[in-house]
Amino acid sequence: MGEIYLDNSSTTMVCREAADKVMELMTNNYGNPSSLHTKGFYAEQELSAARQEIATLLGVQQEEIYFTSGGTESNNLAIFGAAHAMRRRGNHIVTTMIEHPSVINVMNQLEKEGFTVTYLKPDGSGNIQPEQVFRAVTPHTILVSMMCVNNEVGTLLPLEAVPAAIAAAKSPALFHVDAVQAFGKMPVKPGRLKVDLMSMSAHKIHGPKGVGALYLRKGVHLVPRTYGGGQEKNIRPGTESAPLIAGFGAAVRALPEPGAQLQEMARLSAYCRQRLTEIGGVTLNSPDGALPYIVNFSAGGVKAETMLHYLSAKEIYVSSGSACSKGKASHVLTAMGLPRERIASSLRLSFSRYNTFEDVDRLIDAINEGLSSLTKKP
Repeated sequence: MGEIYLDNSSTTMVCREAADKVMELMTNNYGNPSSLHTKGFYAEQELSAARQEIATLLGVQQEEIYFTSGGTESNNLAIFGAAHAMRRRGNHIVTTMIEHPSVINVMNQLEKEGFTVTYLKPDGSGNIQPEQVFRAVTPHTILVSMMCVNNEVGTLLPLEAVPAAIAAAKSPALFHVDAVQAFGKMPVKPGRLKVDLMSMSAHKIHGPKGVGALYLRKGVHLVPRTYGGGQEKNIRPGTESAPLIAGFGAAVRALPEPGAQLQEMARLSAYCRQRLTEIGGVTLNSPDGALPYIVNFSAGGVKAETMLHYLSAKEIYVSSGSACSKGKASHVLTAMGLPRERIASSLRLSFSRYNTFEDVDRLIDAINEGLSSLTKKP
């Protein structure tokens, strides 16, 4: 019957447009973008085109986009770079308990370096309230880092509250957003949100792995993490991976209009959530209002890994949380205060534009069969 891939928050299938562009730059237009000859010039043109595609989608200037190796490097570069650039003005940072490990672990390291970090705790639905942000930001806060969309349960965080809280506290803080799960899936405009730094990744939107981008608002200073030949205006030097960057640009160009696609995903997600609630013993962990690309649920008394492998044997691919956690108990669901048994049986579905209602029906049938055969009989 064919495979059903529902783990798109971990990674996506590369679209044909991106794959073709990567191959083109590997086998034909393979020059070094820094070279002064014609091959180098053509490669540099591809970089500029990709940079412009991303800038246009975000509504920002092309020169505000810097290429990296992915979301993890973008987050590290943004947070370390901002904290070290701003440390003369304070040492307090605000983030949340439900960030991606590439943010949480950076914060842990900054604490070892003498910075003070406030971690905002979500409620039982995974939401952070605006008033929490206002209480946390002080005149000594130099950075607020908050994801746009939680990668495990899909909650939308209150980004609009951050600039207001910074202004109210008369804080010098910079504002960083991890938009890895939002970019290309919903309208995200750094200018409207008053964001200083924003992280993105290609392989979440049907682009190649190994490439990402950082939006750096013009005028904001970062301390770089690496030093080299001056590429990316010394923010992230090193020979650019032109094939991957061009593939990233092609994936952005191939995206459906985010607002219209979001409506399609909302219909698919609503159908999936309704079908899941019809199964006895299944509890939804993603709240109403979550990004419809992500649905997190707990499947009765069956451990997540057991159900995951059962579904995988039927060529239905889901996840048991963030791919970066490698099977560890979800720190997101733990922070939400969910019972241990519910966390242990939690699974995440994450959709792409290639998924269908028929995919959901097959998934529901398989979960029903799995619960029937895997649940211990009294």
